[in-house]
Amino acid sequence: MRIDIMTLFPDSLDAMLNVSILGRAQQRGYIAIQSHQIRQYTTNKQMQVDDYPYGGGRGAIMQADPLYRCWSHIVETYGPGRTIFLSPCGRTFTQSVARELKERYDHLILVCGHYEGVDQRFLDACVDEEISMGDFVLTGGEIPAMAVTDAVCRMVPGVLPDAECFEEESHWNGLLEYPQYSRPAEWHGRQVPEILLSGDHGKVAAWRKKESYKRTMERRPDLFARFDESQLTTKAEKKILAEAKAEFAAEHPACGDAESAGT
Repeated sequence: MRIDIMTLFPDSLDAMLNVSILGRAQQRGYIAIQSHQIRQYTTNKQMQVDDYPYGGGRGAIMQADPLYRCWSHIVETYGPGRTIFLSPCGRTFTQSVARELKERYDHLILVCGHYEGVDQRFLDACVDEEISMGDFVLTGGEIPAMAVTDAVCRMVPGVLPDAECFEEESHWNGLLEYPQYSRPAEWHGRQVPEILLSGDHGKVAAWRKKESYKRTMERRPDLFARFDESQLTTKAEKKILAEAKAEFAAEHPACGDAESAGT
């Protein structure tokens, strides 16, 4: 997996993406992440990349030509890739979108906007899609670019020790992750659930699944309402879900039964 990021602030990206897990994965050759300074592709001495918007209005717009020159250099040097503009006007980024990008493409080109926007002609000519972090606006595209890069790259084989490292986490299967505990067994009078100290891996797995259901019902009823119960193929799996619903209803009587969660 290769990810090229077009930005005005490469140092801020490099400081985060070249350390820890992603840094080690790059050293081992599993992924390649490179930031590109858009200002290096200007044709003026001031290295100016923005100008006033046609039609008037406040602020400035990133010009199409420096962006195009930077994009062209990436494509000519590293080959074509899925070009994504990080924008509040795009589809919302989710775990399923991250999986889609990882599974369908081996090269992503992320474009970080700034100022009041980007010349639409560059977007029309070079961008394949726009992606948003949610219904809010940020100063620039660097934070979204780091989020997309991290979410996609951590699923590349070899980046994490085992697929279970991300398949057990929140949103992978449409649920939130179960609660986690570590040593000591008692902290400030709070105990680790006894089942986790039992050594019975089957019971631990069942408890974690049940807690995952209950946490999703409580915190994200919208997610639980979309959970596809038909994927549960064994009696044991169906029993765990039924127990989770019953326990949730008993613990949260004001919320009504779990069947109506999210409605």
